[in-house]
Amino acid sequence: MQFIKGVTFAPFAHKGSFETKEAYDSLNNLKEKTGANFITLVPNGLQETPQSEEIFYTTDATMSDDELTAMINYAHEIGLQVALKPTANCKNGTWRAYINFFDKDVHCEPKWRNWFAAYTEFQLHYAKIAEETNCEMFLAGCEMVMSERREAEWRKLIADIKSVYSGPVSYNTDKYQEDNITWWDCVDIISSSGYYPLKDWEQELDRIEKVVKKFNKPFFFSECGCMSTEGSSKAPNDWTMTGEVNLKEQADWYTAMFEACKKRSWVEGFCLWDWAWKQYPPCRAEHHGSYDIYEKPAQAVVKKYYDSL
Repeated sequence: MQFIKGVTFAPFAHKGSFETKEAYDSLNNLKEKTGANFITLVPNGLQETPQSEEIFYTTDATMSDDELTAMINYAHEIGLQVALKPTANCKNGTWRAYINFFDKDVHCEPKWRNWFAAYTEFQLHYAKIAEETNCEMFLAGCEMVMSERREAEWRKLIADIKSVYSGPVSYNTDKYQEDNITWWDCVDIISSSGYYPLKDWEQELDRIEKVVKKFNKPFFFSECGCMSTEGSSKAPNDWTMTGEVNLKEQADWYTAMFEACKKRSWVEGFCLWDWAWKQYPPCRAEHHGSYDIYEKPAQAVVKKYYDSL
């Protein structure tokens, strides 16, 4: 596959976000300032709690199909490849990794069977859009850690997606989970969230390499990033971290990631987290401790490496 120089654009954008000039200007900035050739768009599916059996994706919390389609088409017009990654989240704020049910059906309790039916409907809705708009990749969700042991259900879901979408299908597992999934053989591309501490990249890449060799599949980091907050390079997955803004620490983390990964030929790309549809003024960048790299030193690091790859 072509090397993925990617950025996740406007994840979980609410309805109307992609109807604004700001969103299109932001996407233009992304392409120009990062050297990206690829974006991931992340439609939001919401369930009330980790034990809810219904997933909603037609409310104001989720971009409309029409605006999503228009943004995909525009991305293609300006030379970007596009992946769709519909992702389920919990309305009560619990991280999606904790969505879980009893392994055996229990009367009057929520069930995996019902949840997977709702999740399949959610995924197939967007897989059909991916097919209609010629998206270059489809990812069947993100970081659904507690569900990943349900091998039969995941295999059926991937098969169902492939029945309506003809492009390559991947799944975005979470950090440290790459070697826990037993069903990588049914996807076309292995991918994961590479939020690894700055000093741990070599050992984690050693571990992931064994998985890639075992399944003989392409691999890329479908998410990776670090906030520009003091201490974030030691726990880049912690989006709740607060403290002083440290732009250099973020840039150093990106440098360490790229330097470690470029020595591994089997790492075939990245999709950085993330780039907002509504950007802060450039003069305010030094005050933002978020994952955004817009007009921060990390942006220059990304542009340098993406231009060289």
